[in-house]
Amino acid sequence: MDPRDTPGYRLHRALSNLTSIDGEQLEPGDRDRISTATTLLEQVELLTRPDTMADSDTNGES
Repeated sequence: MDPRDTPGYRLHRALSNLTSIDGEQLEPGDRDRISTATTLLEQVELLTRPDTMADSDTNGES
């Protein structure tokens, strides 16, 4: 099976690409956007993991 067909592959790749960007060379606005996107992708990744379905801790957060 092709690893690109597994659930969460694109999400993981996007997160990996964002975290590999050198923020020191970016404008402050771009750094903020990358930080926001990284945070959102990390939250989505936590929600889409199969093992988190059993955890009720993430479901109660606002």
